[in-house]
Amino acid sequence: MDDKPHLLLIDDEKSIREPLAAYLSRNGFRVSQAADAEQGRARLQGLAIDLVILDIMMPGEDGLSLCRHIRETSDVPVVLLTAMAEETDRIVGLEMGADDYVVKPFSPRELIARIKVILRRARGGGTRQRGAASEAYAFSGWVLKTDERVLIDGDNVAVPLSTGEFNLMTAFVTHPRQVLSRDQLLDLTQGREANAFDRAIDNSISRLRRKIEPDAKNPTLIKTVWGGGYVLASDVTRL
Repeated sequence: MDDKPHLLLIDDEKSIREPLAAYLSRNGFRVSQAADAEQGRARLQGLAIDLVILDIMMPGEDGLSLCRHIRETSDVPVVLLTAMAEETDRIVGLEMGADDYVVKPFSPRELIARIKVILRRARGGGTRQRGAASEAYAFSGWVLKTDERVLIDGDNVAVPLSTGEFNLMTAFVTHPRQVLSRDQLLDLTQGREANAFDRAIDNSISRLRRKIEPDAKNPTLIKTVWGGGYVLASDVTRL
């Protein structure tokens, strides 16, 4: 059985898609291709995909819309391909749950490095989270099951989390009532090798609040500590 990570590359530009797919294949990945969002949706339904590489600017349904669909229906990591002028789209993409992005023109070697970092996080391979590899944590009516990588609400319904959101939630439940700066959260959730930035933490916090807070605009669980960072304002029980 082929145990190479299976990537789905979705880009309408054949001149970019096919050479990139060939390069990724030569460097240890299985690659499926799609020329638009419709093909991408079909591939996602029919194949076991480990990570999606997704172009933002495509005719028809654009990459941001497809990214939203992927995050609402699965926890498959997403890397966006963006143009230099699309800063707003990159921020929106991160807010929708994309795990990372690269700017065209980009180095394929850089893309592979980012893919490997994301896949390690998605598979729980980072040393920062190993201590919580097979635990469950209860807080304020919620349960985070780190072995299953799932968040359960009070009605026993699973709430989907992106890789970044899961790692962030794990950092909070393992450091309850402790103020964590953005730098600490970056180290706990992604590591400096991810080339992440403060805005990525703020975006993930905003998405988490929309999922777990009764009122995301007036959070009572994940609170902002001005000048300090963020804190999970809840007691946590290790199950």
